[in-house]
Amino acid sequence: MSPMPDIMCDKEEVAALAKLKPFMVLCGLVVLVFVSWVVAGAEPIAPALELQGVDDETCLACHGIADLRITLPSEEILYLTVDAEAFAGSVHGQQGVGCVQCHPSLTGFPHEPLTATSRRDFVLERYRASCLECHADQYEQAMDDVHQQALAAGDTSAAVCTDCHGAHEVRPVEENHFSIVQTCGKCHSQVYELYEASVHGEALTEEGNPDVPTCTDCHEVHAGGQQHGIEGPRNSDFHLFSPQVCAECHADEDMMGRYGISTKVFDTYVDDFHGTTVQLFQDVGGGEPTDKPVCVDCHGVHDMKQVDDPQSKVIRENLLVTCQRCHPDATANFPASWTSHWVPSPDHSPMVYFVNGFYNWFFIPVLIGGMLAYVSLDGLKRIRNRRKERRHNV
Repeated sequence: MSPMPDIMCDKEEVAALAKLKPFMVLCGLVVLVFVSWVVAGAEPIAPALELQGVDDETCLACHGIADLRITLPSEEILYLTVDAEAFAGSVHGQQGVGCVQCHPSLTGFPHEPLTATSRRDFVLERYRASCLECHADQYEQAMDDVHQQALAAGDTSAAVCTDCHGAHEVRPVEENHFSIVQTCGKCHSQVYELYEASVHGEALTEEGNPDVPTCTDCHEVHAGGQQHGIEGPRNSDFHLFSPQVCAECHADEDMMGRYGISTKVFDTYVDDFHGTTVQLFQDVGGGEPTDKPVCVDCHGVHDMKQVDDPQSKVIRENLLVTCQRCHPDATANFPASWTSHWVPSPDHSPMVYFVNGFYNWFFIPVLIGGMLAYVSLDGLKRIRNRRKERRHNV
């Protein structure tokens, strides 16, 4: 059996609390039992009284003590002090959620000895009971995400609710846009470093731009209005349907108009041979993966740069190397066949523009029109000949 952890606080305070607390709780229970007996006809309900008799002030009498902590068998320090002001300003504090609603198993004093041997064990033992009661929908949606899959496979470091949202200082979701990348970066530090140096990361961390996508904008499954299903790149559907994720922002005319960025990138991608194939796999491929490139294959994943950045994968000087990842035999003029997401115009890809114009406004109308005229005239001629034959026979 693991030894009981030592409480690291003032011994006199602990001794005083140990003497007074049972008496205070007992008195409170006696009063509540009496009132319940008078009001309810001597039919008190003990479990309900046990829960109702513990308010936040009662909990904070101990957990408000500064530097309250215990040493776990793993020799890690588990801090037990709760910042009352931080909790009061949190989502739960503002909504009047009490301590016992998130800690339903702590119904008596002194509490049952901890069974966790490490801080991680402590988190994994308690997060489910704390969150599931009120957030069942979000919890169920998260059960299929990459974190829960990793946890089920034995990776105890995989993120759970409190790792992302916090415990006693949970903030509203709309306030977390700028802190999401730091939250994810606690576990995904290498990815965070790449993102921070990217065109998106620089705009977020240096400029505070609220339009910039963060981790959850790209990796979360938007199901039923909720966003608690994290998908990763190993999921074939995630890769296959990633152009729609990019289109959430890059096809938004209002958003892109603020930065002078063309909103035709998605349409021009779908119109070319890469995008057409990917869309076919999306529509009729039954989720089968394809080797045709999507946005992130050319622009990068977490390290996207502006198109005029010397390190950009799609700048003209680097584009051949990017193409050769799929087309190893590509020569120097190979990238010239790409219109760079521009709709052909006299200024951008003028040759393509004039050839398209020739086909659309001259060749096709003349060809189709000539064929229709030929068929129509031939039909009229046959009708006239038949009428003549009939008159001749008569």
